[in-house]
Amino acid sequence: MCQAVNGKPWKEITMKDMMSYLALVIYMGLARLVSLSDYWRKSDLYNLPLPSGIMSGRQFRHVSTSIHLSDPKTDAENEKKKGTPAYRVIREASKTYFHPNQQISVDERMVASKARSGLKQYMKSKPTRWGYKLFVLADSLTGYTWDFFVYEGKSAANEVTENGMSYDAVVALVNERVLGTGYKLFVDNFYTSPTLFKDLLSKKIYACGTIRPNRKGFPKTTVNKMPKKAPRGTIRWLRDDSLLFVEWKDTREVLVASTFHKAFTGDTVKRRVKGSDGSWSLVDVPIPAAGKDYNRYMGGVDHSDALIGYYNVLHKTKKWYRTFFFHFVDIAVSNAFILHQDLAKSKNQKPMSQKAFRETLILELAGLPTKKKVPDTPPHPSCGCHSPVHITKDSTAGRRKRKV
Repeated sequence: MCQAVNGKPWKEITMKDMMSYLALVIYMGLARLVSLSDYWRKSDLYNLPLPSGIMSGRQFRHVSTSIHLSDPKTDAENEKKKGTPAYRVIREASKTYFHPNQQISVDERMVASKARSGLKQYMKSKPTRWGYKLFVLADSLTGYTWDFFVYEGKSAANEVTENGMSYDAVVALVNERVLGTGYKLFVDNFYTSPTLFKDLLSKKIYACGTIRPNRKGFPKTTVNKMPKKAPRGTIRWLRDDSLLFVEWKDTREVLVASTFHKAFTGDTVKRRVKGSDGSWSLVDVPIPAAGKDYNRYMGGVDHSDALIGYYNVLHKTKKWYRTFFFHFVDIAVSNAFILHQDLAKSKNQKPMSQKAFRETLILELAGLPTKKKVPDTPPHPSCGCHSPVHITKDSTAGRRKRKV
């Protein structure tokens, strides 16, 4: 089916075209070139057979320019679905095929973009400072991106409650009606608050995280306060009903809040300490269980970011929706790789590396064979194998010779 669009012929994009396009997008995350046209160049420096064997450069650009996250004719109808599962297809897909382990974490993710958009944010503490900000819930053990949403900025349509944006973000992601209960959530001091932790506990979801001393509800008492020159490994704690506040001296004071930890369980951590003679040595330093678990399980989103960052498919584009499209592909591929790992381990098989997994996925999406097949030849009379090349021993000359 063809029709004229702005004076140019239009070619209908088929599902096969989209699969081939996705295969090339993922491939470009593995084989990185400066210019898009280099993938189809035929020269001594650039002569990659795979891209042209899957799709022409012209067709690839045609699909790229045609990408839209929804049908423009139905945008108004889609807007009415905002906040419902029908509006969040990629989010629902992520939640359908995997259920998180007990330890989960919530953090921000920045997606780099050259697009000019009011949705872009600035975060000084992130490696990607300018871009689109996502609030992400990830499995702490695997890095699986289980749920997320894009921060759209402060507007009437995204009114923040009296508890603040950080509180609202966690409550939106940690939905006990979908996620279930009994989870242990780990967050950093941007999210941690006594109000949030107590509300989560009322829903049978435990929480642990570093906390800022100026947070509303943080104990102001000087009872059991840390001495100014306390030695490394000193621990002080206070309890407010079900909420534990722990202060720990490492290289500096660290404040942690938790609704499921004991103050101290005898845990230690290795630290390099300078002795009185000026020499450095490794010593066991006491650490509260809340601090130890926080260090272990807080990095779920960082783990997810790392998986995506190794071979991310993000292309240079000034269209904001294409930036999201490429990032959604990143999420889908990294999540699929984690599912492959879990499935392989459940069968006592060795999982593929992420690179090998992506290579296999590219070939499958493009409809190409993933393994070289043995030629269909009759069995050789001397050994019974199907190989067309054989080494046999000459009975008269007493030497080995090659037969074809």
